[in-house]
Amino acid sequence: MSRRIAVILNPAAGGGRAPRRFEALRGRLEALGHVSVLCTHDPGHAAALAREADATDVISVGGDGTLHEVVTGLMGRDDRPRLGLLPLGTGNSFGRDLDLTTPDRCLDAIARGETRAVDVVRAEHDDGVLYSINLFSIGFTAEAGELTNRRFKGLGAAGYILAVLITLARLKHPSFRVRLDDGEWDARPCALLSFSNSQYTGGDMRMAPAADPTDGRVDVIRVGALGRPRFLATFPKIFAGTHVSAPHIEATTAQAVELDLASPVDVMIDGEVVRVRPTRLEVLPGAVEVLA
Repeated sequence: MSRRIAVILNPAAGGGRAPRRFEALRGRLEALGHVSVLCTHDPGHAAALAREADATDVISVGGDGTLHEVVTGLMGRDDRPRLGLLPLGTGNSFGRDLDLTTPDRCLDAIARGETRAVDVVRAEHDDGVLYSINLFSIGFTAEAGELTNRRFKGLGAAGYILAVLITLARLKHPSFRVRLDDGEWDARPCALLSFSNSQYTGGDMRMAPAADPTDGRVDVIRVGALGRPRFLATFPKIFAGTHVSAPHIEATTAQAVELDLASPVDVMIDGEVVRVRPTRLEVLPGAVEVLA
């Protein structure tokens, strides 16, 4: 049976270069079946397009933010088209775990048609539900992400590093009351909490080096109340993933997480930042079939 391929393209991705780059690759998809190109117009549109697409395969063309919306749309369907990636945006954090690091590799995977069942994290908050395929993080990373999106988005990974340095200058240690699975509540002050489905964030920062998006669990990275000098000394280790062995940094895993926060906070979810009061995270094992 001929494949019906819905391409969900974010025209703003990659500094506006994604549409031109996609046209150079389009022929390889058209050789596989009928291709419909659906362009996004505003935030949330990619989710709506993915939810309604008449397709056997839905291809996310853009960065991590576009992929986040496409996954959200797929989770709203009774059926689940296969998910493909074409990394033409600023960041491609999730794709690194599946060796989907270049357009050529992604197109090869789409052509083969083989899939891997990948977990999705369901995040409940006061006003509804969010879905994450990469990471859900509060504290320092969310503050730096909000600053990146507001001021430095066009600089790519370098913009995130610049935002990290600015956020470091006003480093805080809030208390996030959290419980992993059926454990004890923990309200110790910390710089950040990250619940990672895959290893990378911000492009090539290896936030959770042991994360596996197919194991039915999130990797929980807790950075304690580090002072600025120690935080600055530890930060470069995140690129190799060796930061998790530093003092005041804890790494564990969970299938479910409960949060008891007094008010809404900035949350980084798959590279995008929203302000909500999260209450529960739950891993949905193998919820999406990724062409990989």
